[in-house]
Amino acid sequence: MGKRYAVLGGGGSFGIHTSKYLLEQPDTDRVIGIGRNGPKTAPFTLGVGDDDDRYSYHAYHINYELDLLLEFLDQEKPETIVNYAAQGESAVSFRNSWRYFETNAMALTRLCEALGKRDWLKRFIHIGTSELYGSVAEPAKEDSPIIPSSPYAASKAAFDLQLILIHKMLDFPMNILRPSNAYSPGQLLHRVVPKAVVCSLKGGKLPLHGGGIVKRSYMHIHDLARAIHLVAEGAPLGKVYNAGPPETITIRGLMEGTAEALGIPFEDLCEVAEDRFGQDDCYWIDSSEIGRDLGWKVEVSHKEGLADMVAWGRQYFDQLKDWPMSYTFRA
Repeated sequence: MGKRYAVLGGGGSFGIHTSKYLLEQPDTDRVIGIGRNGPKTAPFTLGVGDDDDRYSYHAYHINYELDLLLEFLDQEKPETIVNYAAQGESAVSFRNSWRYFETNAMALTRLCEALGKRDWLKRFIHIGTSELYGSVAEPAKEDSPIIPSSPYAASKAAFDLQLILIHKMLDFPMNILRPSNAYSPGQLLHRVVPKAVVCSLKGGKLPLHGGGIVKRSYMHIHDLARAIHLVAEGAPLGKVYNAGPPETITIRGLMEGTAEALGIPFEDLCEVAEDRFGQDDCYWIDSSEIGRDLGWKVEVSHKEGLADMVAWGRQYFDQLKDWPMSYTFRA
């Protein structure tokens, strides 16, 4: 019998790509995407699940329609739930910070308290964040101190701790993945890589906050989706895993790679802008645990990944050129 998955936050780019990866696996029987909005347009849905009756997408708001979501899940009975659902964007989370806890801690706690009573659930894979370790000088391990530097990261940490608790005390079947930063075709244009690509294709320049000197660990979404599938297939329940590349890259370095993929000089892609409030110097994680347990490592190079981003931007440019590039906060 094939595997049945539900992907919460399934309307976002990472959820879309995870659904795509799961549909490509030979033993997948069903993938259900669930998000708070209806389906987006083609540049963001990428045709995933089209003409594949194993896939469907449904709109439920985890804060305000939890009862309806649970009724739907009881009908579908997915063995594995992958959770991306979150209030994101740490840079603006000091404003209306309670909204982050409303979704990232309270709504997900309510959901998992209800899911703990469902015998059809075999595994809940929560996509956490490496930001909860704060700015670091060396790669953070899964048991490194949790030192969040934004309400977003604090709210994500709160739910991680709740999951760890209910697994230990109530045997809730969970795993947590704390990924590095990632980029993917279909990302909204306030994210740095798609924003840079579309800015360039429009003949403009990306404002590079603080000159791009902060360091991050970036990977292509394909590698995160593969990590999720490996966890779903065989990780010991209760384990927390980091997942990211072994090295960091400055945002400037990432933009230099983007300029190379576009075939233009870096100076034609970026202009230095004032730094953002609350920028951490370095996010960096140690992913050796998931390598030892499940054989995972980053496989997509930045050269390949950024070329994929540029190809996406060029394919859908007519639809992307007028798309908003600023972040819009919503409950």
